[in-house]
Amino acid sequence: MTVPVAGPAPAAPDAPGTDRPGTDQPGTDQPGTDQPGTDRPGTDRPGTDRPGADRPGAKPMLEPPQSGAVLVTMWLFVVVPFAALLAAAPVAWGWGLSAVDLAIFAVGYLVACLGVTVGFHRYLTHGAFKATRWLRVALAVAGSLAIEGSVTQWVADHRRHHAFADRDGDPHSPWRYGSDVRGLTRGMFFAHVGWLLKREASNRERFAPDLLADPDIRRVDRHSLALIIFSLGAPAAAGGLLTWSWPGVLTGFFWGGLVRVALLHHVTWSINSVCHVVGRRPFRTRDRAANFWPLALLSFGESWHNSHHADPTCARHGVQRGQIDGSARVIWLFERFGWVHDVRWSKSGRPPADADRSAPQVGPVSTDRVLTARHS
Repeated sequence: MTVPVAGPAPAAPDAPGTDRPGTDQPGTDQPGTDQPGTDRPGTDRPGTDRPGADRPGAKPMLEPPQSGAVLVTMWLFVVVPFAALLAAAPVAWGWGLSAVDLAIFAVGYLVACLGVTVGFHRYLTHGAFKATRWLRVALAVAGSLAIEGSVTQWVADHRRHHAFADRDGDPHSPWRYGSDVRGLTRGMFFAHVGWLLKREASNRERFAPDLLADPDIRRVDRHSLALIIFSLGAPAAAGGLLTWSWPGVLTGFFWGGLVRVALLHHVTWSINSVCHVVGRRPFRTRDRAANFWPLALLSFGESWHNSHHADPTCARHGVQRGQIDGSARVIWLFERFGWVHDVRWSKSGRPPADADRSAPQVGPVSTDRVLTARHS
């Protein structure tokens, strides 16, 4: 199945060849302009954000098919935490939610979520800033605690998403099966979780060669299983130690492990599904990314998705007045402490220069209109 597009698709990109994200190239620090190559997602190469068919000689888009054991494991990590999330309300009603459980949940969610939003996404995928070595490793480890896949695979999938956003080749577009009610319903499920259950892993050598060349990141990748065990085991251990009881171990595992993982999963997946269908589109992009304010707090600013797709390398997604962006505030603090530098902020905190000053759009928007507006 393919996503409907207007006209022939341009050439597809390769992933960045730089050895670390955030490497400066001429003209890459001009967020929000309509100059060619200034809105490059996940790369510093000029013009590599053009979606479409493969160029001759390009590396394959996908990794070899994954084994049955990997797919079964993927199903377990999708279904089991979700079952715990469904059980959360009855458990809280029947047995209560203690302050210890809530604290373990909150700390675990904060660390893992910022590891994904600040580390995996804005830093390692898009190079929105440069970081010291220890922080680079810490962010990769923290993101791995979200149990959303290895750091290199997560980055490869997301760079591929930006390269082919809402077009044939996008790993999780909700428009994959069409724009009628039946097709969009099917597409929303696919974009939210279905793409994980029928896994087509993006080729890391094509989309994340810089991370594969980094010994520190490869080391984090090799310890993915240990980090998963720690992510689920640490809350249980904390619950047991803080309450000095076996019930504390179980509730710590349930709330700080399973429920925390499930909530973070579905917040992240909602960016892929909801934020490409519902919301406002104040900026011109070549896809259907939208700003969806209800998810801004839980996603730490990731749901300002239209703003992000308009200026992918910008460290701030909530660029308009009143838009809460917790991840941008954390990056700002890191900058003040001297742990990061060369941060790519939007100029004077304003939206990108190509902002559409007309009334914001809500809901689905025509791809034809997007393509026309981009070049008007």
